[in-house]
Amino acid sequence: MRATFTSREAGRVSGFRSVTWAATRRYTHGDRLGDDRSVFLLRLIIPDRPGSLGTVATALGEVNADIHAIEIVEHRRENGTAVDDIVVDLPPGVLPDRLVSACNSVPDVEVIWFSRYGAGGGLHMDLEAVEQMTSAPADAVDILVEQAPAVLHADWAALLDGTGSEVKVALETSATPEFGDVTGEWLPLEKATTLVSPDDHKGLAESVLVAAPLESHRRILVIGRRGGPEFLGSEVARLSYLASLAVTIRATA
Repeated sequence: MRATFTSREAGRVSGFRSVTWAATRRYTHGDRLGDDRSVFLLRLIIPDRPGSLGTVATALGEVNADIHAIEIVEHRRENGTAVDDIVVDLPPGVLPDRLVSACNSVPDVEVIWFSRYGAGGGLHMDLEAVEQMTSAPADAVDILVEQAPAVLHADWAALLDGTGSEVKVALETSATPEFGDVTGEWLPLEKATTLVSPDDHKGLAESVLVAAPLESHRRILVIGRRGGPEFLGSEVARLSYLASLAVTIRATA
């Protein structure tokens, strides 16, 4: 039987390139925002220099957006830019596309992902996942599967077990697509890495994927985002660390 956890439900947004419009059912850190406000996640490429974030913040403030969290995802020193995630909330009556317009009005700023969002991500979510795993060591791997979409700003996660004669889905969050025979192409997996989405697979063709081994090279955690953005090297490293930690914690049970 395939166990299921609540995760994110997603669909395509018209008018944006490589963008996911996703809605979650819960907000998992900090104070819960009022139901009359909408929470959004923006992933931006900005110049990696003093004042850049302040300029973006000013532009967002002009459309009445309140910044709830900022995370520096990656520094790209080779071209002097940084990738930042910004979580904002909007008051009623303000159209979400004004967020994108506000960011695009700032010179040298590019919006590479825009989504409706209900859960935080980044370091604080990593720490929350670790706290939950250490409080229930026997369930550490299951907890990581459940928390992975929120931790990595993704849509779904699944634990694939290929230690037997066939690859099975041992655990999954909601919105996980059917894999069919494609899972055999991913095994064995020696280390955390991005995966290539098959072009002819209805459920995976528009997704970007990342995976990490758990306990065995034939037992892996696969995480997907519909529409993007691509998983960055820093995100792959975070997943690798959390996967190794989950296995270590479970061994102490």
